[in-house]
Amino acid sequence: MFKLNLKRPLIVFDLETTGISISNDRVVEIACIKIFPDGTEEVRVERVNPQIPIPPEVTAIHGISDADVADKPTFAMLAKDLSVFMKGCDFAGFNSNKFDFPMLVEEFLRAGVEFDAENRKFVDAQRIFHTMEPRNLNAAYKFYCNKPLENAHSAEADTRATYEVLKAQIQHYPELENNLDFLCKFSGQNNNVDLAGRMVFNAAGKEVFNFGKHRGKLVEDILKTDTGYYKWMLDGDFSLDTKRRLTLIKLRSKFS
Repeated sequence: MFKLNLKRPLIVFDLETTGISISNDRVVEIACIKIFPDGTEEVRVERVNPQIPIPPEVTAIHGISDADVADKPTFAMLAKDLSVFMKGCDFAGFNSNKFDFPMLVEEFLRAGVEFDAENRKFVDAQRIFHTMEPRNLNAAYKFYCNKPLENAHSAEADTRATYEVLKAQIQHYPELENNLDFLCKFSGQNNNVDLAGRMVFNAAGKEVFNFGKHRGKLVEDILKTDTGYYKWMLDGDFSLDTKRRLTLIKLRSKFS
């Protein structure tokens, strides 16, 4: 039986949320498959009370309503235990680099639980898929696993499908190495400064803005020349992670 070549545990996970805004929306379900280097697995699925309404159009997609999570714990109540569960693990998901992982870290920050994102490897099966066979998870599952995806948009079903797709991708493409270092580099967003990609490293390894009127300009330079920009970002619709990393750059430049 094929298994991933792991040096430490890998968590394949999926989130269901109230929407697609990392800063404004909240998690309503998290499903994890924790795969250990010996191939054994530990599954954890949690429904979460988001403390904000779930829009009907979102419920129509993942099937989770306000009533389904009314008596469930909040993310803050689960955060410390989840942090322990995820300690020392790498991560994999489907579109996880752009959405699921930044959203997960944002929830930890909102809960006041420090979560080390610096020393993790992130594998995004969607980016591998879109590089090799540009489609979505349903098509990926049918293509790589040769069977239809039942209960799509259920966090556990999507998580299980993502894990099976990732294993099948490695077996399907000889150029994909069966190790997390390679897969992270192949599918990751390795030049991001913050998880949302609002700031990136340029070719010289310097932080530059990746959006808006200052796109491509050095963050340190803009913080010195456009003094209102920092406050505008802190007050704006940016993730806590983005604001935290922007503040670290500001403090560093102040004392350098």
